[in-house]
Amino acid sequence: MNDALKRNIYGTVTAPATLTMERVLPGPIERIWSYLTESDLRRQWLASGEMELKAGSSFSLTWRNDELTDPPGKRPDGMQGTHTMESQILAIDPPRSIAFTFGTAGEVYFTLEEKGDEVLLTLVHKRVPSRTVLLSVSTGWHMHLDVLEARLRNDTPTPFWDGYAQLKSEYDRRLSA
Repeated sequence: MNDALKRNIYGTVTAPATLTMERVLPGPIERIWSYLTESDLRRQWLASGEMELKAGSSFSLTWRNDELTDPPGKRPDGMQGTHTMESQILAIDPPRSIAFTFGTAGEVYFTLEEKGDEVLLTLVHKRVPSRTVLLSVSTGWHMHLDVLEARLRNDTPTPFWDGYAQLKSEYDRRLSA
């Protein structure tokens, strides 16, 4: 795997209102797919919610960020510990890709590509409605992917909220450049 890709874990704005992030994760692809689509596994790094794996199906995502790491760190003022969002699957091609609406904050596309015994996960968040939302989703996706990677590598993730606070400052700087 390309060493530069392994080191570049920050999201980038790749088109107007579009954030792209890539992560190299330990495979196999079916394992990563399970962490994207199965509620109990997705809850360990992002949000719970049962999905009917077919285009057009609706589902809810429920975040419990205070429960993602132990300790959770200090939750920033104004951030919720629990939050639910309604979404709909736009497209699905198991175990390679899934796309869904992200409430009213755009659309999220996950693509998985096998690279030997590793998997390249590409996340594209399109139609982000504002810079404020872009800052929030950039920071959030980065931290959630950090937790996912730690779980998949059997590492201890950084306390969620502490990592989020550090990343928010960095993304604010990067998005202003």
